[in-house]
Amino acid sequence: MSEEHVAHESLAARASQPIRVGVLGFGGLGQAAARVLAPKQEMIWVAAADQKGFAYDPSGLNPDACIQTYHAHGSLGYLEGLGVLSDNGIQDLIEKGDAVEGYFLALPNLPNDFIASVVRQFMAAGWKGVLVDAIKRTSAVEQLLAMKEELQAAGITYMAGCGATPGLLTAAAALAAQSYAEVHSVKITFGVGIANWEAYRATVREDIGHLPGYTVEQARAMTDAEVEALLDKTNGILTLENMEHADDVMLELAGICSRDRVTVGGVVDTRNPKKPLSTNVQITGRTFEGKISTHTFTLGDETSMAANVCGPAFGYLKTGVGLQRRGLTGLFTAAEVMPHFVR
Repeated sequence: MSEEHVAHESLAARASQPIRVGVLGFGGLGQAAARVLAPKQEMIWVAAADQKGFAYDPSGLNPDACIQTYHAHGSLGYLEGLGVLSDNGIQDLIEKGDAVEGYFLALPNLPNDFIASVVRQFMAAGWKGVLVDAIKRTSAVEQLLAMKEELQAAGITYMAGCGATPGLLTAAAALAAQSYAEVHSVKITFGVGIANWEAYRATVREDIGHLPGYTVEQARAMTDAEVEALLDKTNGILTLENMEHADDVMLELAGICSRDRVTVGGVVDTRNPKKPLSTNVQITGRTFEGKISTHTFTLGDETSMAANVCGPAFGYLKTGVGLQRRGLTGLFTAAEVMPHFVR
């Protein structure tokens, strides 16, 4: 039997096995990710890390047990039989979790170079696989773009900006742009409703960093009491305009339009699960016949932020695994490739 035939059979065997995935960060988004993965047949959740520890089981973690442990003790490190307490949970998990093919980085990007620093840990450990983020800021994605050749050389397939926005809405804009000879504007408007801001502390702090008069560093340094005081002033509402959002650089890279034609803003209600407005993207352009028109793609109000972030993230992770198995490494964005549906 030839080496080529053996390699082909090995690839086919791997393709029939569930993809073993990990989640870094176990706040609101990380816990939602665990629940999204629970009914999937094509992926199995085997690893997770938080600030104080990690849990790993190559046969699959139990979402309910993990979430209960986290709520009771503040870390997955306390998970009976499977948890490990550690101040370097991510690094330790990378070294132990050799069966993990891909990770969703459900991490707050505070400070602005945090995701890039985590990626460097994967490269330093010699890990080869797929990484997916739901990163927000243009400058953060630009840091990753600068690492493109390093990622390729390290054997990592990196999927950047694969949440809701950037992500789902960026991809919709890239698809809708095909009707036009020229794209004049892409306007993304999001509405997010959460019953209690404490379930999404890091996400809310990142949003505060986008408010006029605030920086990422200021938002990161705020105590919970200071965040609550700000939310009391605004009746729990955060109104965000002209945000520094990586949809712009992603659409520019994909050749859709220049970044100055992309605007992102929205409203976050931190005291009500009902969305304050419908999340949508409007793509305006000129057709080859000279007509000016606008496509609008609107997300259903019943879909939560978690559903619209985690679903695409794992769809893009599946795409990344497909690319990785074909030997394609380096950096890709949500506007460049299509997500595959995870059954």
